[in-house]
Amino acid sequence: MDQDNKGSVFESAIKNFLSPIWNLLQDESVTEVMINRHDEIWIERGGKVHKSSARFPDEDSVRAAANNIAQSVGRRIDDKNPRLDARLPNGYRIHAVIPPCARKGTTIAIRKFSTTQFTFEDYIRFGTMTLDVARFLDICMKLGKNVLVSGGTGSGKTTLLSVLCNRIPKGQRIIVIEDSSELQIEYEHVVFFETRMANELGEGEVNIQDLLKSSLRLRPDRIIVGEVRGGEALELVQAMNTGHKGCLGTVHANSPHDAIVRLEALAQGADSQLSEKALQHQISSAIDIILQISRYQDGSRRIGSVAEVLGVNDKGVYQVQPIYSLDGLVKKADGRYSGIIHPVGVEPTFMKEIADHQFNFPQEKFHTRKSA
Repeated sequence: MDQDNKGSVFESAIKNFLSPIWNLLQDESVTEVMINRHDEIWIERGGKVHKSSARFPDEDSVRAAANNIAQSVGRRIDDKNPRLDARLPNGYRIHAVIPPCARKGTTIAIRKFSTTQFTFEDYIRFGTMTLDVARFLDICMKLGKNVLVSGGTGSGKTTLLSVLCNRIPKGQRIIVIEDSSELQIEYEHVVFFETRMANELGEGEVNIQDLLKSSLRLRPDRIIVGEVRGGEALELVQAMNTGHKGCLGTVHANSPHDAIVRLEALAQGADSQLSEKALQHQISSAIDIILQISRYQDGSRRIGSVAEVLGVNDKGVYQVQPIYSLDGLVKKADGRYSGIIHPVGVEPTFMKEIADHQFNFPQEKFHTRKSA
């Protein structure tokens, strides 16, 4: 059976056992559907969460849906395995938990991923960043700076990573590694890797760390890790320090400083003989720029900080210097926030490199503050 027919058969099946929420899944404005119990269903639309009028007939029908989802991807969810984490062929990411772990009843979250290809121009129009920030990030990609995108769940890390990847200069070999394929990358020479979960017997798992080790033997110019969440952090850091310029990844954190500390904690989880001091030195040498993106109460997603990693001091504290920062947000009468990200008055340490490459981005850009 070819891929199109497989997709058609799957869509027919999922429509059957998820019929109460099928219209929500078809609605392009809905990015996530959250089933707390059979008669309590919430959705995310425009960055905000709303309660839906949709409902399943009873608990048994939600449990049946979870069972069918598991079977459709060769997994199972039962008393021995009360949790399910799966990616469906149509790209939906599903996580389910059944009673007694889920006290209200079978709980399912279905996350959809946009197929829209965003650009810096879109981000400027949305107010996510300014033209100067976009131009600076474009320069960072051209110079091969190693960039870490930090943010919380649903903040837009993956979308921002896709935009950055699409600014990589031509003529390079990129290897992309993800838990589930989400990144929208249009590039001539790109290899996509995706992890594989273990089967019912606990065999056959291939994780990000495994794929990252393989990628290092496949002559990459740049390595992109969709989300750094485990021991693969150490391999990524070491790749960045051994000639692979312009690597990118995302991490869950609330600030640039928290992001690099979390990266260290993840790297410590790997089987390494490095001392804490040596590991900190490697991390501070590897990461050049940290982008912090957040989702705010009005549903908007904005870059809150563009920071440069300057090293680590004698006390083992990372020196993270903001270059652009978002402050002074004002809530307007309609509930939306007003404010833009500004330069803080500090030039990046690679200012000479920017000038040597003759990029039209004068020093004044890092000192001139614009009004909202």
